[in-house]
Amino acid sequence: MNASPDLLRVEEITKTYPVRRGVFGASDGRLTAVDRVSFAVGRGETLGLVGESGSGKTTCGRLIARLEAPDSGRIRFDGEDWLALSGKTLRRRRRDLQVIFQDPQTSLNPRMTAGDQVAEPLRVQGLVSRRQTRARVEELLAEVGLSADAATRFPSEFSGGQRQRIAIARALATRPKFLVCDEPVSSLDVSVAAQVINLLLDLRDRNGLSYLFISHDLATVERIADRIAVMYLGRIVEEGPAAELAARPLHPYTTALLSAVPDPSPASARARVVLAGEPPSPADPPPGCAFHPRCPIARPRCREEAPPLSAALPGRLAACFYPGELTATRGG
Repeated sequence: MNASPDLLRVEEITKTYPVRRGVFGASDGRLTAVDRVSFAVGRGETLGLVGESGSGKTTCGRLIARLEAPDSGRIRFDGEDWLALSGKTLRRRRRDLQVIFQDPQTSLNPRMTAGDQVAEPLRVQGLVSRRQTRARVEELLAEVGLSADAATRFPSEFSGGQRQRIAIARALATRPKFLVCDEPVSSLDVSVAAQVINLLLDLRDRNGLSYLFISHDLATVERIADRIAVMYLGRIVEEGPAAELAARPLHPYTTALLSAVPDPSPASARARVVLAGEPPSPADPPPGCAFHPRCPIARPRCREEAPPLSAALPGRLAACFYPGELTATRGG
């Protein structure tokens, strides 16, 4: 096993897509979904990746899972060049990195029983004999809080939370080291989502898993993540330990996201930061800092220069020329 504390290391990955317009879909430039993104996830660690719809966070997850290929950049997983693997080697190594998708209604096959779907990765990877499959499936279902008889039922016979537990059991079948959790509770109601988060926390602690937890909900991410990276228009604009970032956000965008999180304590509630307009199109980003058209503290320099993601405090990164200023003025 590689001695590095980082199980996953992403270096300067970029992903673009052609923009097609007109009746015949002619290409008219490119849309940058992920723009030179770098981060690392340690062994047994959870990194939360947060941002609005269109920020590029789900694309990052798909690139890491090898569901798509980046245009440029490097990804190292468990000491190997993840992008260089192919064929049987890639299929064998895929057992170590699995995905939990957003909506179990669409990620599960409605024509297959829960047991067959949990067993499928075992068969594909050749991990157990046919005689051992049933026992292993029942073990996996029990691990996510479902009874053995769930194996004979179809997805339509389960609630949304139960379907997501089946999807989690399927992802655990190969005994992975790393899970990409792509908005795994966004389709669930609040109480069920909390139960699934508790399950993921328990599974992480019992199995020594690492997670990339992707979400638009900063409150949910704060609960499960050790560190948080905030994305805006394809780039990471802030990164740091979850508790520190939540207590003292440095980027104005993070401050705005946190101000929208309901706080039951009036004494600690932040003043709401209302952003102007909608995020700009990734196909036509503004010059300078991409956030400046919506930023309450934008200055001329922000319109002309793009701030690099750099150290603003020990262990804290921010892509802002005036980190922490909006938080200070709002009493965060």
